Amino acid sequence: MKVTWLGQAGLLFETEGKTIIVDPYLSDSVEKIEPQNKRRVPVDKSFLDIKPDIIVLTHNHLDHTDAETLKHYLTDNSNVLVLAPSNAWQAVRKNFNGVSNNFVMFNRHTVWTEENIRFVAVKAEHSDDAAIGFIMKSEGKKYYVTGDTLYNEEVFSDLPNDIDYVFLPVNGRGNNMNIADAKCFCERIGAKAIPLHCGLFDDLDMNKFGYANKVIPEFYKEIVL
Repeated sequence: MKVTWLGQAGLLFETEGKTIIVDPYLSDSVEKIEPQNKRRVPVDKSFLDIKPDIIVLTHNHLDHTDAETLKHYLTDNSNVLVLAPSNAWQAVRKNFNGVSNNFVMFNRHTVWTEENIRFVAVKAEHSDDAAIGFIMKSEGKKYYVTGDTLYNEEVFSDLPNDIDYVFLPVNGRGNNMNIADAKCFCERIGAKAIPLHCGLFDDLDMNKFGYANKVIPEFYKEIVL
């Protein structure tokens, strides 16, 4: 398993012969609408040349479901499996209608198995009412990507008790957990944590995330789990 942080909530998983991209934001789309949210880290354009097998979108916000980024992956001759909850699913079908990709509506409690990789959508508490997180089981491990979410008791009812790694927001803005709640969240799960959603639009220091069993990611670099 190789995992690379693409910035914001974007992740690149390479496992079981598959290339999986989660919530890629590699453009300046947000700044055009919200000038205060200017990229502080330039786009590494090499990641736009990737040919993914699977794209997972957790919700329909521009820094997670970005047509300017997705157009590089969803082309007229691509063949990509896209797992997306209903609002994001509708958005990508509208923007990329007619291409030969498989758009799967991946709402909470939906399961999708792609060869040796299993995806399960779980609850996220966010301002997109269809937002999800997901559990990915691959190579004998369980990887939990929370998506953008607040600490909410209902989330835990969807989770297995043997998660190995959790990727979660800690920025405390836009209906995401802050570092205090994210620490409590991780202590309850007991998995190794990779904090996300900092450093692109803000100067928050993820090293202040107080959970002991963590790995702080770096932009565009492999996360050593």
